[in-house]
Amino acid sequence: MQILVYEHVSGGGFAGKPVSPTVLSEGYAMLRALAADFKAAGHSVATLLDSRLAEFNPPLEADCVARVTSSLELEAAFEASVESAEATLIVAPEIAGGLESFVRKTERLGVTSLNCNSSTIYTVANKPMLLEHAKKQGVDVPKSLVVHIHEPISSIAKSVSEKLGFPAIFKPMIGFGCSKISIVNDESQVESAVAKMSASSSIETFLAQEIVRGVATSVCIYSDGDEALPVSLNKQNVTLATPASDSSYDGGLVPLDSPPAQKAKAFFVAKKIVESIRGLRGYIGVDIVLKDGIPILIEVNPRLTTSYVGLRMVSGFNPAQALVDSILRHKLPINCGTFGYACFMKVKTPKPSFESLLKTYGLAGVFAPPFPISSDRLAFALLTSHGESLQKASLRLEKNRRRLIRTLRNKGE
Repeated sequence: MQILVYEHVSGGGFAGKPVSPTVLSEGYAMLRALAADFKAAGHSVATLLDSRLAEFNPPLEADCVARVTSSLELEAAFEASVESAEATLIVAPEIAGGLESFVRKTERLGVTSLNCNSSTIYTVANKPMLLEHAKKQGVDVPKSLVVHIHEPISSIAKSVSEKLGFPAIFKPMIGFGCSKISIVNDESQVESAVAKMSASSSIETFLAQEIVRGVATSVCIYSDGDEALPVSLNKQNVTLATPASDSSYDGGLVPLDSPPAQKAKAFFVAKKIVESIRGLRGYIGVDIVLKDGIPILIEVNPRLTTSYVGLRMVSGFNPAQALVDSILRHKLPINCGTFGYACFMKVKTPKPSFESLLKTYGLAGVFAPPFPISSDRLAFALLTSHGESLQKASLRLEKNRRRLIRTLRNKGE
């Protein structure tokens, strides 16, 4: 089957515009992983690629690559690629209706979609709607408050103080990763946290939440549209920062070692919430904080997540083919055991020269190279490692990081 894999950040969604190098590292890693896994399953893979990345001829197992030079070209290039494919998989952020819009275009063109239904994506991506639904299902969620961004700062501070208490989390209503999220320690930080979000003209309301202290995790789960099957519980490495800094998703671990009872509870919550929402199918990521072993639902991602990069390294099945099977054959994975541990992390590097970048292509564990396309002096790479024990995987990841930095400083082995 000919499958179009469109990843928005690396595939031209920001062509001709500034792009976040840290988000790019995640996006390209997911694109590369999907392309390799679909190819391994015997499919033909087509994709779109930002022309700035295509110039570097990066490692990517795709049969057909269409270059996108500007955002004006994107719509025509996307539709032409969809019409040439037998099935499509879209990986895009939910902000500004991006994921929903691309999936709807695929559905309108009559090509098989390997995504969740477009009508479901908005409902799930809208955090207050999701949390309200989860509460009705008996799922524990953080105490939350919807706030209008143009409300007086004093009123916002008072509402948060009375209904949630400080410290609190301020986050966009619909977002991805940790973009524009702040930990607000007291009333003095409210104004700067609001200003951080209001820099985006599309934001009218945002979510204030109580802080849930515990272990940040995610569940990779497959659904055939009726039944859902959790396949791994993963650790998320997240840095929550005050408004003066940027919060970040830094990487993760697949699987997370946790007591069987805790894992069972997390799986139960993920399965229950996915099966309760009609239109969720294929691969879904469910974010959960384990607070004293109790799973607290944070959000549901109706799309592929970065944890996929780790899942593919430890699973006993091809996770891309499992996605196809779950949607087209209503068949869920059978051999769901994991083998060893996969670590992955984003690494900040100096902005490399073209020659230095090429040297990173052959380095072990460099899954997304540090593309030098940002306007500042920094770039980000996404590194991976695998080991039969967590210790070996962690040591290997650090070794890969050091080798990458030495190579970019022209001190490669």
